[in-house]
Amino acid sequence: MGRNKEAMQRAIDRRSHEDSAKRLAVEVPRLSSLKLELEDGRGAVFGCVTHVRRVVVENAPSLFELPCGDRMCRDGGHDFTREILGALRSSQVRFEGEHECDGSVGKDGGNRCSRVMRYVASATYAEGSDSTR
Repeated sequence: MGRNKEAMQRAIDRRSHEDSAKRLAVEVPRLSSLKLELEDGRGAVFGCVTHVRRVVVENAPSLFELPCGDRMCRDGGHDFTREILGALRSSQVRFEGEHECDGSVGKDGGNRCSRVMRYVASATYAEGSDSTR
């Protein structure tokens, strides 16, 4: 039960953080659509989980923080905010990146998680915006 309460509290904290962030439409006004293809794996092994996230630009927070996919991970996650916002502000239409979780796993939390999440993003922009590939 304790682990479930911790997970619930992390979700509440994450939602509160998202609610207090500026909206993506304000940060990147020319952005029309954004699709993120996420791939979660451990070390060099990928293909474990693939998820497509279509971002609702009008309502989305300007945060791209994702929890670690390992249920046993403590205090980990993936923050792509800086690199994704940078690419969107420069009107890139396709870009990608990855991040290694810095959380911990194991009974005592003494082992580094090191789970890796990769993303490929596709964006479209309103007419009249400059796009670079």
